[in-house]
Amino acid sequence: MRFLYPLLALGALAAPAARAQSTLTTPDSAGTLLASAAAVTTEPAAPATAGAPVGLNRALAPAAPVKLVPDDPNKPSFIPVPIAFYQQETGFAGGAAILPVWRFGQDTTVRKSNARLIAWISQKKQTTVQLTHTIFTKEEKFFFSGELSYYDLAFNYYGIGNNTNKDIESHIQYPLWVFDEKALVKVVPNLFVGVRYRFTNLGEVTLKDTEGNTTPYYTLSAKERNGYTTSGVGPALLYDGRDNVLATYRGNFVDAHMLFNGGGLGSDYKFTRYMVDARHFNPLFGSNNTILALQFLGQYHTGSVPFRELGGMGATLGGSLYNNAYLMRGIYEARFRDRQFSTFQAEIRQKLFWRFDGVVFGAAGQVAPRLGDYKVDEMKYAGGVGARFRFNRRDRLNIRLDYGVGSGGNSGIIFAVGEAF
Repeated sequence: MRFLYPLLALGALAAPAARAQSTLTTPDSAGTLLASAAAVTTEPAAPATAGAPVGLNRALAPAAPVKLVPDDPNKPSFIPVPIAFYQQETGFAGGAAILPVWRFGQDTTVRKSNARLIAWISQKKQTTVQLTHTIFTKEEKFFFSGELSYYDLAFNYYGIGNNTNKDIESHIQYPLWVFDEKALVKVVPNLFVGVRYRFTNLGEVTLKDTEGNTTPYYTLSAKERNGYTTSGVGPALLYDGRDNVLATYRGNFVDAHMLFNGGGLGSDYKFTRYMVDARHFNPLFGSNNTILALQFLGQYHTGSVPFRELGGMGATLGGSLYNNAYLMRGIYEARFRDRQFSTFQAEIRQKLFWRFDGVVFGAAGQVAPRLGDYKVDEMKYAGGVGARFRFNRRDRLNIRLDYGVGSGGNSGIIFAVGEAF
């Protein structure tokens, strides 16, 4: 699990964000977006913090007035977020994220689009560069969502199946390119149909060390260890009735698609993926102070599926494969993986005070070679608690800190931008 230090990001963001939005009020009970942003502050810059790094002092005390959220609600807001974390596989790592939020046109019934550009490099020379986007065009006539990313990361690999042993793991690393894009057209309000294309290029899978058990690594075929390409296209359907895609108060979301991977598209493997992602959001007790969030996700495969494309329980990379959702928080990244994967999670989001919210979440899921192999007594579970800091109230953009525990002897802290789903 990735451990990102929240104090660095909060320290760098809270002061300028609070000044830039000092005239904003708390979102009303109807949960509508505020139509205006704060005026630029004219207060003098805060004095430098003694002993603090130069870069941190500059972030805390900018030389000029900072306007992270523009006066015009239809103009983009660009929120820079520093990233710093430590995990065993990477050592210390640092980078930054840029998070633009904007609307096409002047019609405020059109939901805002957003993108996330995240880049970091680690002490052990591991790298991530991830660009994801969710775009509603004018009048929401078209919808685009996808990812262009490069990863060069190390993982603990446990093999395939719902009952892999935590003590039998291989430490592996590989470079990975991902291009994934949905292009959809509106049929009726909130309903879109179109096509999805996904391309992955995985480089050589190397064994990082031999201190652990190397058995899972050698269960991979030579073809998989040498790297491979997958390329698939298929129909996609989306119903998106959420009031806000960054932090939803109410509405439903259903994404369903099929991807046909084959040699004619340049894929080294021939397989088909079927996936459905359904979410429901509902305020409780008559206000937006308490939100119930539910999600079911099923990913099912036929054909010859390489290990990296199998359904993976414990997804925390936040990419397009699972519509930027974090699944089974508290379980290590792809700790359990197989051809068929189903999971359900629920979350209660509670407003606390000022910009701070709290959450409680739980999830259950299972992987298996066939759907008929699912067993009630072999379900995996995860759950935990979290905190939210809303540094952009106009667009409901949160910083998220979650602590989760899960089946398989796992636990971890996740610090990220945006809700888990």
